[in-house]
Amino acid sequence: MFDAPRNSAPELPPKPASREERVSLWTYFRLFKTDILSAQPARLYRAWMAEMRTPFFRSYLCNDPDLVDLVLKKRATDFPKSERIRVGLKPLLGESIFISNGDTWARQRRIIDPAFEGGRLREVFPAMWDSGVAAVARLKPLADGMPVDIESQTSHVAMDVIFRTLFSVPIEHETAQKAYEAFCQHQTAQPVAGIAAVLPFPKWAPRFHSPKTLRTARTIRDLIGQLIDARSQAIKAGTAPDDLSTKIMTTPDPETGQVFNAKEMIDQVAIFFLAGHETSAAALAWALYLLATHPDWQDRLAQEAHAALEPDKIYFSALSKLRHSRAVFRESMRLYPPVPMYVRQTAGRGTFRGRRIKKGSQIILSPWHLHRHERLWDRPDEFDPSRFDTPNGKQCLRSAYIPFSAGPRVCPGSAFAMAEGPLLLSMLVRAYRFDVVDGDRPVPAAHLTVRSANGIRLRLTPRLHDTKQDANS
Repeated sequence: MFDAPRNSAPELPPKPASREERVSLWTYFRLFKTDILSAQPARLYRAWMAEMRTPFFRSYLCNDPDLVDLVLKKRATDFPKSERIRVGLKPLLGESIFISNGDTWARQRRIIDPAFEGGRLREVFPAMWDSGVAAVARLKPLADGMPVDIESQTSHVAMDVIFRTLFSVPIEHETAQKAYEAFCQHQTAQPVAGIAAVLPFPKWAPRFHSPKTLRTARTIRDLIGQLIDARSQAIKAGTAPDDLSTKIMTTPDPETGQVFNAKEMIDQVAIFFLAGHETSAAALAWALYLLATHPDWQDRLAQEAHAALEPDKIYFSALSKLRHSRAVFRESMRLYPPVPMYVRQTAGRGTFRGRRIKKGSQIILSPWHLHRHERLWDRPDEFDPSRFDTPNGKQCLRSAYIPFSAGPRVCPGSAFAMAEGPLLLSMLVRAYRFDVVDGDRPVPAAHLTVRSANGIRLRLTPRLHDTKQDANS
């Protein structure tokens, strides 16, 4: 008798190969410029802390949950945003909340936070829903079984959500479309986590911006300015819709009574474009790819969405029914955290795990390594959305999961993202089946966010309405 064939273990989600353990500083810089993730050694997936020394600076990557908690929560003011990050992003973001520090940041947060509190999510939910409906319609001509560039599609719908929730206009609005096109160009010109940001050169070393970076940043800010000016006039006339931009523009600082001026508002909208759009777009693209490689989970989501969502009816309570979709989106951001590294600098001296840390040292917190840490997570490289129901998953969710950062500087729109992502994912999977393209495996690479170096292409076909029959076919 012959043994029955065993089902082979599912292929692990793509992960960039680590570099050799010891390389020259020049080789490291060269690898880093190509891709942040593959420039790192494999030991970072097990190390609690790693130190890098050069003649000009010292940098410490921290995976120890206690250190992560110290930097982001317990002593957040002692670890401000890196000045090199600020310099790199200033052409587009000005002094936005993403890169500001100290009193400026605190004032901005006091004004912005009310726009994302309480029932605001319920109020903008219809705009998210409309973006999902538009995305489903936009994909219909492409659902013929031919390969589709999924990243461009998720970028489109994520930016549509930004425009609808901020300004109550769809992406097809003329100014919105121009801003989106300029932002796509800016992405290729100015990565957030470039080598000069994460590897701080001495202060006397100049930081240059390419002409394309400066040009696209000016274009984006000019277009945002047009939207802000129009909204300001509508507010004065009493005709402004009650969306996020109106809320932010009319909220006074509770300590000074002042509101954002036009330039400050442009800075804040720019970061919503950069962080809000890019985070959602990257996470949604990876989630769709992971579902394509795990059809059992995809069918589970389709059945859930079919039961929870009614195409012609918008109701906020549907979000609470998307349990599987929320788990998939959360697991996708564990494996592919949109922002791979957070860079802080020390405002004073300290001691980390017995090592003296000098003032001005760079502290790097890496969601990429923390989320895949071999001493924290069970089966860290596997895709398993059900892990968050296990004791290990619940513990790591509290101590080793930071896709939106944590503490005082946690992303103010994190709750919005965790509503938008599962909702869009459910609406898309309810309408279409997503399948991999044979021989086409994405390669994760980190620049602006964790995207694929060679794109993510999937085949789309219309999904049968009877999802139970579809799952068993």
